[in-house]
Amino acid sequence: MTRAEHPRALAHIQSLPSWLAGRVAAHGRSLVTRAIAEEGLKLTHHAVLAAVCEYGPVAQADLVRQLGFDAKDVVLLVNHLEDAGLAVRAADPRDRRKNAVTVTPAGVETLERCAALAERANAEFLAPLSETEGRQLMELLTRVYEV
Repeated sequence: MTRAEHPRALAHIQSLPSWLAGRVAAHGRSLVTRAIAEEGLKLTHHAVLAAVCEYGPVAQADLVRQLGFDAKDVVLLVNHLEDAGLAVRAADPRDRRKNAVTVTPAGVETLERCAALAERANAEFLAPLSETEGRQLMELLTRVYEV
């Protein structure tokens, strides 16, 4: 195939909803990533910390299942959170043969600050839209996601 036969191939790809949604998502992630970097965390750290706060004490294997992350990555992420004093590992109260991860008070405070930073980043992300358009976008995205 020659360029003359398909002069707008890239334009076609870039006009697909899936392409545009991916680009928009990358922009939103970038804003949130930069915002929570103020706390010394990456998005994956934030997700693990949130899961530990919500479900903890929680076994690392359960974090892997809940988040869909690679087990080795979860170990490294929990190591970082533990080194930062945001989480601790201890014997799992449901199964003493396993370790469970629990959020620390400093971890809760960090999570609260990250939530505020993420909210501000998302407000910046949606700034080109009116409040009504922002709600409508969220409804539409939710419908597409839930299919």
